[in-house]
Amino acid sequence: MTMLAQTLITRAWYLSGIVARNLQTVTGDQITDGLNMLNALLDFKQIETELVPYYEYDETLVTTPGQEKYFIEHCAAIESVTFNLDVVRYPMEYVTQRNYFGSARVDNISSLPFSYTFNRKRNGGDLYMYFLPEGEFPIKIFGKFFLTDVDLDTDMETIYDRSYIEYLRYALAQYMCSEFGVEFNPQSDLILKQYQRKLMYVTPPDLSAKKQTILARGGGGFSWGDVNLGKGWRP
Repeated sequence: MTMLAQTLITRAWYLSGIVARNLQTVTGDQITDGLNMLNALLDFKQIETELVPYYEYDETLVTTPGQEKYFIEHCAAIESVTFNLDVVRYPMEYVTQRNYFGSARVDNISSLPFSYTFNRKRNGGDLYMYFLPEGEFPIKIFGKFFLTDVDLDTDMETIYDRSYIEYLRYALAQYMCSEFGVEFNPQSDLILKQYQRKLMYVTPPDLSAKKQTILARGGGGFSWGDVNLGKGWRP
């Protein structure tokens, strides 16, 4: 069974109440407006990442010796980053942007890149690493990437689960009501909120604590022995 984007848009118009089901037909202009709104809704998920249940595992990046910053195309949010030494994979620790860019450190050390931060940019984001990579290390990124725009003939079921398509129908119907100044049906709005809560439960934020970071303030950093001998790693 297929679900074309045009079918989703038509059903969203009926759900919004702007077009009366069985009494009116969705016009060509409404289909065009609906497609624009659907793609705008998909694009907004670049920011509203908590309502995107899909993760991807990107293994294409290889570090360049001495290079700190790498642009990750279409990346919306990063859950974890690792690097490889031969067949052994090592985790990299996330550091907040404030600590990464605002803490004292030595800028010209080349070693193992065991800490990182991520800064959103247009069409993706910049991944920063410290220490500067001393060699070519394969990087594996686990995160969320942009949802792609669709056209009227796109089969939505080849991209999204049926349940997520249903969420998009309710979200698009609400968007249509807002666009045309019409109140969204309270019962439909309640169902939309239930979908949103369930989606946030599928991918809740990781609130686990991490005690050790190279850029911690006040005594939590690493010594020169760690840098030159252990390369930032301790037993």
